[in-house]
Amino acid sequence: MEHHRDSLAWLARRDGSVLIGHGPFEESATVPGSGVAFYVQDFALQDRLPWKIPRRIERSSPSELAARLAGAPRLDCRWQPVDAAPFSVVFQEVMSSIHGGVFEKTVPVVTESGSAGEAPGASIIAAMLRQRMPLQSYGWVQGESGFAGATPELLFSLNGRSLETMALAGTARSEDRDVFAVDEKEIREHEYVAQTLVSKLLNLGRLERHTREILDLGPIVHFLTMIHAELSAPMVPEDLIQRLHPTPALGSLPRTEGTMELLLEWRNRLGCPARFGAPFGVWDGGRFDAVVAIRAVWWEGAHLRIPAGCGIIEASRLVNEWRELRLKREAVKRFLDLP
Repeated sequence: MEHHRDSLAWLARRDGSVLIGHGPFEESATVPGSGVAFYVQDFALQDRLPWKIPRRIERSSPSELAARLAGAPRLDCRWQPVDAAPFSVVFQEVMSSIHGGVFEKTVPVVTESGSAGEAPGASIIAAMLRQRMPLQSYGWVQGESGFAGATPELLFSLNGRSLETMALAGTARSEDRDVFAVDEKEIREHEYVAQTLVSKLLNLGRLERHTREILDLGPIVHFLTMIHAELSAPMVPEDLIQRLHPTPALGSLPRTEGTMELLLEWRNRLGCPARFGAPFGVWDGGRFDAVVAIRAVWWEGAHLRIPAGCGIIEASRLVNEWRELRLKREAVKRFLDLP
């Protein structure tokens, strides 16, 4: 095992509790048999020691944290304009691959950069911890670097043999909600994700797919389908992560070694952080909750990055995807601006 000192991890769970881990952390290749461990992994699942075991844990609630964070300053940051040209090139390559039958759908990522006037970590952490359901705050901090976010996307929750997951795909501005509800392209993109999740879980037990609904996050809306399963046999978190990550909401359809290599190449070319869209979770005495690490800020010293992805299918258009990417980045900036 290895150790991380001066570290912090947390996850706000769907039941309203917040679990906070304080370093130094031990690193392990396997989940501990008991106690608490955070799962901090990269998108390609290449970290061989993803389980981070804290020296000390703290259990809190949003109201308690709000009181503690009342005096935290807003983030002082200058954001740089995002160049559309690199994304345009990748978009054309993706569309050529779709027309050539390589993909039905894939999700490139564009990253916006900025610079803070002073150490930004405390301001970012406070801003994300203030967010409330249906957003789940999460973060991993090591000294002067880290990432923190408030994600609407649950990868899965596992408690005994009870499994809950979701399909979250399709995005629009809230003022376009009525036309979004009947937008064939957005519905098709969502159904790719929902149907793929169902197919991956069908042989594991009794499955229940709920009706598609619209998740309202204030400035933006998404399509949401909740999926529940009662597993026929116990499963460990790693097996479910391998099966479900990445969902087509962040990955490729079909998901093969070749399509993943292409997606990783596009992500790297566009400056995407390695842990964006990765599973981030916490093991708590037999219960495991994992979110998808999106809607977040990455920082190293005073340098900041906000990544956002967009699902591209055959019906996609460059200008619409560029607009969606901006909507998602602006949602993260809104977290940071709120008092």
